[in-house]
Amino acid sequence: MKQHQFNHWSEIKYLKDIVTNPLIEVGEYSYYSGYYDNYEFEDGCVRYLWGDKKSRELFNPIIDNGWYLDKLIIGNYVCIASGVIILMGGNHNHHSEWITVYPFIDQIKNSYKPKGDTIIKSDAWIGMNAMIMPGVTIGEGAIVAAESVVTKDVPPYTMVGGNPAKEIKKRFTDKEIELLMEMRWFDWERDKIEQVTHILSSSSIDQLYEFYHREIKS
Repeated sequence: MKQHQFNHWSEIKYLKDIVTNPLIEVGEYSYYSGYYDNYEFEDGCVRYLWGDKKSRELFNPIIDNGWYLDKLIIGNYVCIASGVIILMGGNHNHHSEWITVYPFIDQIKNSYKPKGDTIIKSDAWIGMNAMIMPGVTIGEGAIVAAESVVTKDVPPYTMVGGNPAKEIKKRFTDKEIELLMEMRWFDWERDKIEQVTHILSSSSIDQLYEFYHREIKS
């Protein structure tokens, strides 16, 4: 049995430090909290995505088959809990409109159909054991409840849950969400963010907006 990569449930791994797959793009300070899952991020959390070291040694569907492979794009300050599954490109060869969903080997080359990039935007939180289906976009500041199955896009600052995941509520009013999307604090320089962590760790959107106008926008 391979050695567990986490020593305690409180330990996190910054994705920038552990991602090697060229088809995974990761922003700053996004992390994986995988203690309760015996898989590494690229070999368990992210599934069926060609481009890891072992798959690159085995085959190359881009060169061999002419496929365009979907990417996984993760923004800044994203929180991914243990047990999360992000399904990617390897399951695109099953066609519900065909007589069979079985991927016959002589039809593999022609059966692949991209679903589009899977995008988890900045400041999203993906709860424990949630599953994200291919081609989904999860908006800024969204929260995906534990055990949810996300089959369609999630708007910014929206909480979703269930199977399939449905909107539970908005985290803020429409006006407040507009302000947050204008400010995009997660794109600021780190030193500016560190000046307002006490505001970010509160509900004072107006106070953050004052700082934004004074220090960022001006």
